[in-house]
Amino acid sequence: MPTHSETRPLPHSAQQMYDLVADVAKYPEFLPWCTAARVRGTTDEGASKVMEADLVISFKVFSEKFASRVTLWPDDLKVDTEYLDGPFKYMKSTWAFSPTKTGCDVHFFVDFEFRNAILQGIIGLVFNEAMLRIVKAFEQRAADLYG
Repeated sequence: MPTHSETRPLPHSAQQMYDLVADVAKYPEFLPWCTAARVRGTTDEGASKVMEADLVISFKVFSEKFASRVTLWPDDLKVDTEYLDGPFKYMKSTWAFSPTKTGCDVHFFVDFEFRNAILQGIIGLVFNEAMLRIVKAFEQRAADLYG
């Protein structure tokens, strides 16, 4: 099903970008189609911190809430997300941040499929554009926060 993978160099530190992506509660402030976010809880699990969160995604006439498990790897500057409940058959994403001399490289991967064939068809038509807009939203948020 739809997957998207890209690496983008940014002039911000890997730590700054990790912190931005890890702050799930702030997603509605800048992320396209994200109209609400709620962190249900966070637990420490050794080298990782696991967060359960709900997001509401609205697109055209569709509005769907989904739950996910977000695993934060602060030492590795990596964020893994897996789907728990909602409109997807499955969904996994990974953000990883590699320091460079001028900032960092942001590595993003997502793979998902909606249960609703109509919604899947609509997203399929604009999938690449939607993923580019999402990555661009994180990039713009970093510029707004970090200059």
